[in-house]
Amino acid sequence: MRQTQDPEEFYSNLREQLEESSDWPSTYLYKFIVPSSEEKVVEIEKIFEGMNADISTKSSSKGKYTSVSIRLKMDSPEHIIKKYKEVGRRVEGVISL
Repeated sequence: MRQTQDPEEFYSNLREQLEESSDWPSTYLYKFIVPSSEEKVVEIEKIFEGMNADISTKSSSKGKYTSVSIRLKMDSPEHIIKKYKEVGRRVEGVISL
């Protein structure tokens, strides 16, 4: 989400795009970037715990940031958005892609 964009507008647009582009349930790929911190990565992993998610991480070339990719089956666009909001609330400094 771009910093200047209204979050509710962003999620509304995302919901529309997801409804039009997929049949549900469907596999979805989340991508997050956080300042490199084991605690932040663990917090994101906890949010998706018990969901049979495939989680991978990769450090930036200078080690300042870590990207977290999460692939899992989701029931609906609403469930996807709910998780984005939860990550945003619980993980300080996260960038959702």
